[in-house]
Amino acid sequence: MTVLAHRTAASSSDDRLNRDALAVLQPGFEGTTAPAWLLRRIGEGLTAVGLFGRNIDSPEQLTALTARLRAERDDVLVAIDEEGGDVTRLEVRGGSSFPGNLALGAVDDTALTRDVARELGRRLAECGVNLNWAPSADVNSNPDNPVIGVRSFGADTHLAARHTAAYVEGLQAAGVAACTKHFPGHGDTNVDSHHALPRIDVDLDTLQARELVPFKAAIGAGSKAVMSAHILVPALDPTRPATLSPQILTGLLRKELGYEGLIVTDGMEMNAIAGTYGIERGSVLALAAGADAICVGGGLADEATVLRLRDALVAAVREGALPEERLADAAARVRALAAWTRQARAAAAPGAPEGGAPGIGLAAARRAVVVSGSAGPVSAPYVATLAPVANIAVGDETPWGLAGELAALVPGTSSGVFAEGATAADVLAAAGERTVVLVVRDAHRHPWMTAALDALVAVRPDTVVVEMGVPRAEPRGALYLATHGASRVCGRAAAELIAGV
Repeated sequence: MTVLAHRTAASSSDDRLNRDALAVLQPGFEGTTAPAWLLRRIGEGLTAVGLFGRNIDSPEQLTALTARLRAERDDVLVAIDEEGGDVTRLEVRGGSSFPGNLALGAVDDTALTRDVARELGRRLAECGVNLNWAPSADVNSNPDNPVIGVRSFGADTHLAARHTAAYVEGLQAAGVAACTKHFPGHGDTNVDSHHALPRIDVDLDTLQARELVPFKAAIGAGSKAVMSAHILVPALDPTRPATLSPQILTGLLRKELGYEGLIVTDGMEMNAIAGTYGIERGSVLALAAGADAICVGGGLADEATVLRLRDALVAAVREGALPEERLADAAARVRALAAWTRQARAAAAPGAPEGGAPGIGLAAARRAVVVSGSAGPVSAPYVATLAPVANIAVGDETPWGLAGELAALVPGTSSGVFAEGATAADVLAAAGERTVVLVVRDAHRHPWMTAALDALVAVRPDTVVVEMGVPRAEPRGALYLATHGASRVCGRAAAELIAGV
């Protein structure tokens, strides 16, 4: 072979490795328009982009953004973390038009879940989004879980399984690929993997009977993608978190469960990985373990990150730490999903689902409210919201509660927000003689919140209590409403009941 031929072959190999390395990345970016660097990298092989609340101003702006991305590559995967309910990016500044998973689980009507997911998918597809990092298939078996909670369909394994399958079917009927998360199950944790590495100490029999059942249902429903969790499960792998574990991703998910779709990592910038392995080494280990796509960009959203990861993957192949065939296989799976989304976009039926409508989210939220006690319609109430610190998955950009919704229905409504450490005396001082509507979120997880709630009800038994998180605490107050979520429509549904409309 001539020197020129050697150089040509080497150049071709370099180009292939670079394109494959770019293909497996799912980066984010800053701003509401596509930066030049992102468009350039799409042209060089980048096959997916992740969108967050910072990228979205309106449906019209989002549609223009995705059209610009698609002008560079028609089958580009445009992914979003749109669970509906508490976790919304599409309506990050106003609150979601859909209740979340716990509300749907509380209703326990799989046809409703399927229709809600399809309507959500339809709206995403209209804006050009074709991969949704949802649904959460986690069984919320630990009521103190700080990061899953209302994002789960519930603590019942089989309920979670049937609604996970229904959600996958509905979303994909709209032409949007589902990414079922967080494998092998994040529900039995008391640590948020955004901050540290959670650990689940249960035996294999428990995992098989509880955590894995909803994922089996998702696979049976044809989920196009599955997202790994940054959690340590010693019964499966005593040393590496699921995202980096060959035993979990290849042995369990691929071989034992027979899953053939795309395996996506949770955000590699989360501290469970970035703080222990670093994102470059973590990304190499994840691909070697069996992951196909590296999600990064929630907090790292620039060209330098993309190039660092691309170069780390290419270097790992050349050094023998990552088999070239494994990288090529991962890139091929990403491209196969991209091809599916293009076909699905053309095949998806237009319009809202039968039995569904643009108002289906509010209708579902109304059905999800559980009522205890009774009270007549209130006049000029004071809405006191006891607000915990938001977890990173939910974020603090999205408004929640029902003060605005109740004010729209009941003239004279006033309100205040009380942070950790607030007491019943603080609420009473602000409310005066007005009837108090006390809004809490996961009161069972926050002792300060429970103390304020109990003291207030003792002094003011006519208090209306609205729990917008997981309703674990005993109902109290003259009227107690459990909305099973804090999205805008959950607040509206509760406000209607309080107002008597």
